[in-house]
Amino acid sequence: MSSIVVSNNEKVAIVTGASQGIGAGLTRAYRELGYAVIVTARSIGPSEDSGIVAVEGDIADPDTAQRIVEEAIERFGRIDTLINNAGIFGGVLYLESAPFVTGEILHIDGGQSAGH
Repeated sequence: MSSIVVSNNEKVAIVTGASQGIGAGLTRAYRELGYAVIVTARSIGPSEDSGIVAVEGDIADPDTAQRIVEEAIERFGRIDTLINNAGIFGGVLYLESAPFVTGEILHIDGGQSAGH
């Protein structure tokens, strides 16, 4: 891979979870602002835009995070912004192993209905 060093006034952003939705929209917006963008997702293909570098992998894996940073520095020489948009789910957190919690309806709403 060849190194493409950005100009002094071109900034570089990393966008995680960039294969769809908000992440893809953020990538487009940053490119429109003139940023070079390193994008990552578990399934993301290469971009035809030379200002976008795609790194496939799970951001929950530290090795993926390391590859993203290394790619940004190698290709563009800097990182100015990180948009950590990827959703990481770790369903290991409590209910699956709580034998005394049975038959409950849990209102998971960030406290919106508290006190109502």
